[in-house]
Amino acid sequence: MSNNLEADYSNYVVYGPDANCTLALCPPELSVYQYRPSLAANVCFLLFFAIAGLIHLVIGLKWRSWFFVVCMSCGCICEIVGYGGRLWLWQNPFSFQGFLMQIICITFAPTWFTAAIYITLSKIIVYLGPQYARFPPKFYYWFFIPCDVLSLVLQAVGGALSSVSEGGSDAAVNVSIAGLSFQVVVIVVFIALTGEYVWRYRKGQRLTPRTTPLSKGFKIFSYFMAISITFILIRCCYRIDELSEGYSGDLIHNEGLFIALEGVMVLVAAYTLIVAHPGPVFAGLDEDQKVQDIQTPHDPEK
Repeated sequence: MSNNLEADYSNYVVYGPDANCTLALCPPELSVYQYRPSLAANVCFLLFFAIAGLIHLVIGLKWRSWFFVVCMSCGCICEIVGYGGRLWLWQNPFSFQGFLMQIICITFAPTWFTAAIYITLSKIIVYLGPQYARFPPKFYYWFFIPCDVLSLVLQAVGGALSSVSEGGSDAAVNVSIAGLSFQVVVIVVFIALTGEYVWRYRKGQRLTPRTTPLSKGFKIFSYFMAISITFILIRCCYRIDELSEGYSGDLIHNEGLFIALEGVMVLVAAYTLIVAHPGPVFAGLDEDQKVQDIQTPHDPEK
C-alpha cells in the first residue's frame, strides 16, 4: 500500500468501530487484510463446516458421546460464525464487526477440536490397557483439558483486546500469539506422551500379546486421529508466524496461504475426526462413565 494511496483517503477511517470506509468509497487495499476475501472460498468453508457439525451431532447423539459431540459442535459453530464474518468482509472489507467475528472465532475454534482429541486419549488408554501408560488415564484429561481452556482464554482475550484497542495496540496480537504458542506446546507434549504410550504398548505386547488382535476399525480410527492433530498443529504454527508480524505483516495479507494453512487444515481435521469419532470404536465404554483411575501394575520397560 503506497503512501500516496493513504494520503488520498486520509479523511476516511479504515479500521475500528468508527470506520467509515466502504467499497464505494475506498479500495480494499486500505483495509486490514488489504484484499477483499474470496466469496466462493468462504461460502464453501461455511457450508462444509456446517455439514461437518451436523454429521458430528448425528453421530454423537447416536453413540451418546456427549463430551466429544459438544466440543466438535462448538468448534464447527465457531468456524461457521468466523467464516460468516469473512463473508461480511467480502461485502465490506472495512467492517470492524466482521473483522472481529472472524479473527476471534476462527482463531480459537480448533481449540474445541483438540479438547475432543485429548479426552479421547484416556479412552484409548483404557481400551488398550492402562498398565502401559506412564500416568493413570484420568491424568491425561485433567492435564490437557485445563491447558486447552487456558489456550482458549488467551486467544479470546487477544480477540477482545482487538475490539477495544481499535488496532492501535500490539497487546492484542501478543496475547493471541501467547495463546497459540501455548496451544502448540500442549499439542507437542500430547503427541509425545501419545507416542510414548504407543511405544510402551507395543513393547508390552511382545511380552503379553492380546488375546484378540486390534480391529481394522480401531486402526483406521487411530490413523485419522493422528492426521487430525497433525493438521491442527500445522495450522497453529502458521497462525503464530502470521500474527508474529502483527496486522501489518506480509503473511496476514496473503489470502491464498490463509485458505490453505488455516481453512483447509482445520476443515480436514474436522472431517477426519468424523472417521475418528470414539463412539463406534468404544461402544462398550459409556461417555458418562468415569475413566477408572487404574495404577499401572507393571512397567513394560522393566
